[in-house]
Amino acid sequence: MEYRRLGKSGLKLSTLSLGSWVTFHQQIDDSKADMLMGLAYERGINFFDNAEAYAMGESEKMMGRVLKKKQWDRTSYVVSSKVFFGIHGENNKPTQRGLSRKHLVEACNEALQRLQTDYLDLYFCHRPDKETPIEEVVWTMNHLIQQGKILYWGTSEWSAAEIMEAFMVAEKYRLIGPTMEQPQYNLFERTKLEKDYLTIFKDVGLGTTIWSPLASGLLTGKYNDGIPEGSRLDDKKMEWLKNNILNDDKIERVRNLKKVADDLGTSLATLSIAWTISNPNVTTTILGATKKEQLEENLKALEVYPKLTPDVKDRIDEIMGTKPVLPMF
Repeated sequence: MEYRRLGKSGLKLSTLSLGSWVTFHQQIDDSKADMLMGLAYERGINFFDNAEAYAMGESEKMMGRVLKKKQWDRTSYVVSSKVFFGIHGENNKPTQRGLSRKHLVEACNEALQRLQTDYLDLYFCHRPDKETPIEEVVWTMNHLIQQGKILYWGTSEWSAAEIMEAFMVAEKYRLIGPTMEQPQYNLFERTKLEKDYLTIFKDVGLGTTIWSPLASGLLTGKYNDGIPEGSRLDDKKMEWLKNNILNDDKIERVRNLKKVADDLGTSLATLSIAWTISNPNVTTTILGATKKEQLEENLKALEVYPKLTPDVKDRIDEIMGTKPVLPMF
């Protein structure tokens, strides 16, 4: 396993990590979660990602039960939570979502209870909150750090301007700004990481814990001939996701990308994951898995990404046609 610094912090995360969105509680039970987390840990993964909204809190409860059973040295791994959406879905009261000081503090305390831990290593603002002053967010995150409840705080799916505003507020009041951002990053979604955040990476420093490296399964090729029964996009609750990612043009590009994977002697999924970690601004790529074989295959990305030479990446760019155009200055 390779380890990378989280932005300019001293924390090192495994280049591949394990997440729980969609899978924990919804697709797998405690025994499978135990097996997958155990395999991940044995292979050097030290970061396990979660959020209050995943399965309305049940994902964190499941991870907490597994961690308690494993009894790993708490200093040997990193665990996260994210705050914004709340755990009650459409039944949230006004105070049970967003980034107000009240919800940030209460959601943190609830995550600690669900995960059965004394502190969160990483605590993310899961989305920007247009109704809460950024000063309130930055001050509250610093209070939580001072209380020892979180070690680092960050953002998820924030714009470059919103992240920089948080940095400026932190500098103004001599507080700790965001250490990391969790954006979607894959061969279809590239603009934020490859264009919008470049100035932040250069001038301030920002770690990234990227999600959806396989574009919700599209980059595995499993949707090339329709939607398989039992797959994520076969779930009626994921209708919104299906409408967002499935179209003939994308599927054709995935079919052509398979030729590159075949030439490298690997799978589409492994190639796509390897491509994400070939970007030096990616700290860690979060994997999602429901089976041992799936996780083992994804971990092979560590062996594949050194093979992604400039020529190979140019070939991938030509097939995908998604590389952002950078300004000339």
